Amino acid sequence: MEAADYEVLSVREQLFHERVRESIISTLLFATLYILCHIALTRFKKPAEFTTADDEDATVNKIALELCTFTLAVALGAVLLLPFSIISNEVLLSLPRNYYIQWLNGSLIHGLWNLVFLFSNLSLIFLMPFAYFFTESEGFAGSKKGVLARVYETLVVLTLLSLLVLGMVWVASAIVDNNKASTESLYDFWEYYLPYLYSCISFLGVLLLLVCTPLGLACMFSVTGKLLVKPRLLEDLEEQLHCSAFEEAALTRRICNPTSCWLPLDMELLHRQVLALQTQRVLLEKRRKASAWQRNLGYPLAMLCLLVLTGLSVLIVAIHILELLIDEAAMPRGMQGASLGQVSFSKLGSFGAVVQVVLIFYLMVSSVMGFYSSPLFWGLRPRWHDTAMTQIIGNCVCLLVLSSALPVFSRTLGLTRLDLLGDFGRFNWLGNFYIVFLYNAAFAGLTTLCLVKTFTAAVRAELIRAFGLDRLPLPVSGFPRASRKTQHQ
Repeated sequence: MEAADYEVLSVREQLFHERVRESIISTLLFATLYILCHIALTRFKKPAEFTTADDEDATVNKIALELCTFTLAVALGAVLLLPFSIISNEVLLSLPRNYYIQWLNGSLIHGLWNLVFLFSNLSLIFLMPFAYFFTESEGFAGSKKGVLARVYETLVVLTLLSLLVLGMVWVASAIVDNNKASTESLYDFWEYYLPYLYSCISFLGVLLLLVCTPLGLACMFSVTGKLLVKPRLLEDLEEQLHCSAFEEAALTRRICNPTSCWLPLDMELLHRQVLALQTQRVLLEKRRKASAWQRNLGYPLAMLCLLVLTGLSVLIVAIHILELLIDEAAMPRGMQGASLGQVSFSKLGSFGAVVQVVLIFYLMVSSVMGFYSSPLFWGLRPRWHDTAMTQIIGNCVCLLVLSSALPVFSRTLGLTRLDLLGDFGRFNWLGNFYIVFLYNAAFAGLTTLCLVKTFTAAVRAELIRAFGLDRLPLPVSGFPRASRKTQHQ
């Protein structure tokens, strides 16, 4: 063999080893996410659905739970996708020739983006509908009962649903494109219609993030105030403990002497109220034992960090709006090749990259909190060891929609300069200037409005409570007057 042949074989062997190494790394990363998601879902599932007398229902629920675990692992991978890419770029810039990080390259990052996109399509379009129909199926009438009969019914229903959705997508794409080639490309299912359907789902997720993130940013302040111990100027724990003890004593007296009140009493409701007061008193006792550092330093620092992160997010979006008006390069776009380790994605270098990662995680947590705080999705909130299987499926679908839209959401708002890799940059609406500009303006306006309203209302309520104005006998006009019959009684 000639030297050229040996060189070609050496290159092929090197490429083969790189592909194997990337596959092993991707498998290990996904296995870690899968284990973490499985542990989380087992904490929320309802044990009665997995230990029923009917082994068939228990088997179906276990299969559906594994599919939900896979979907939730993909959602978590989509959340970590953009931060991992930003950190990897900074590591490659700082240590370009380090032997121990040769496995970290653009090919690996690009492969992870493609895998997340593929698994997101697979979960949203096939796995989660299959899991839902599988748990609701009972088998065709007249067929032999069993798990296999449920699988047949689920596959038939899923096939009919897929044909319906495919037809709707084909009609919608033909109307939007108004092109004869698009109407004749029905056989181009994988290259055109699945990405088009996922583009619509991603656009829905981005709109959902636009609504939920400002609401979640407003909820972060109230939730932090409930979790942390406030300074004595803003909170009187002694008075709350005395009030809780008095209320508990009054309810206990009613339970012990039910004949002392001429009105009929709901004993079960009274017992629940007593248990709630006891739990509240235990929490107040723990908060009273907090140190002076936690009381006087923890709460102000937490509130200051939340205010700085929220203000910084609005400032970055405002700057990005100005860049959109001036420079066309500020528009989000896709990038086919992952050229990492050449230039930093932030003007502040590594510090700016860390700030970008923190902001991305902060906005994702805020969006999830705002999602579960909205009245529309309040009933979907999971409960500890009391979440039905269909509710788990709904939560996994919603979290996957939110998380898979996070890279597009972050790039559209200008939180990072990293261009979208793989098929994430093929969305048609990303090139529309009016959509991107209005999206940035709406996010900045809604976030500022929620922040000002929540912050001013919280400060006003705390000042009223601190000065004792809430205990003044002021007339309240919101309550209806008592009727004459009630007054005579």
